[in-house]
Amino acid sequence: MNSLFFQIYSAIMFLTLSLLRKGIPGKQWIGKYRRPRQITWQMKCNTLKNLEREAENEYWISRPYMTREQEHSHAAERRAQAWLKIKENKFLNFPQHKHMTDHLSHLRVTKTWSS
Repeated sequence: MNSLFFQIYSAIMFLTLSLLRKGIPGKQWIGKYRRPRQITWQMKCNTLKNLEREAENEYWISRPYMTREQEHSHAAERRAQAWLKIKENKFLNFPQHKHMTDHLSHLRVTKTWSS
């Protein structure tokens, strides 16, 4: 009864605004004087389905897959291996060691001890 009254009242207000002002100011679905959206049977069903899905997800999330003892440091070995792999990949791109003689060898092309 209350919902029907609200629908009739909103329709009357919408018509009054549209007749007096010769149209809805701005967009009809947003704003202060917006046209109220009708709630359909399908919208109610979709909302119920979403709520049921959320309830089921909360149910499964609230129950742990592993106990606390199993969970404690269960991935330590895998994480250590991953860290070693990252470290090795860093050193693969590291350039080879060079001595100062390699950098400055072009300066001693003609110089000898005897001269």
